[in-house]
Amino acid sequence: MRNHGAVTAYVGLGANLGDRDQNIRAALAKLAGTDGVKVQRVSSLIENPAVGMPADSPSFLNAAVEIKTTLGSHALLHRLLEIEKELGRERRQKWEPRTIDMDLLLFGDQIISSQELVVPHPLMHERRFVLEPMAEIAADAVHPVLQMTMAGLLADLNSRPAPA
Repeated sequence: MRNHGAVTAYVGLGANLGDRDQNIRAALAKLAGTDGVKVQRVSSLIENPAVGMPADSPSFLNAAVEIKTTLGSHALLHRLLEIEKELGRERRQKWEPRTIDMDLLLFGDQIISSQELVVPHPLMHERRFVLEPMAEIAADAVHPVLQMTMAGLLADLNSRPAPA
């Protein structure tokens, strides 16, 4: 299902297996080659420890991308999952290392809660590896639930004491 106007959406990318840089670039190229999607801005790649994974998990490279899309939110989600699969992502269990991970973070100012899709991404405001690249390319983008900008969410996260 297509909506008529183009929506600005943000996608988080991460990789911690194989050639991480190349995996993210390949995912971006496939996303850019998708009908109804135009890549606007891409953050730099940021190295991050593997949060919530086994201690020996390789670290991640993370990025965020701003797109304009005429695809609906669920059609975009399905395309992201398709790209992950094309790049060798196997979803066996949650929190496992991955060749590529693509998360739909924001879809315009919409709040979406369905069985397969929750937007804004439910954990994005707690994750530095999401907020740092987002603040780089979209500091003023507003989280539609929390009504805070990405820069504000990152500052809020940075002001908290580090976990013990």
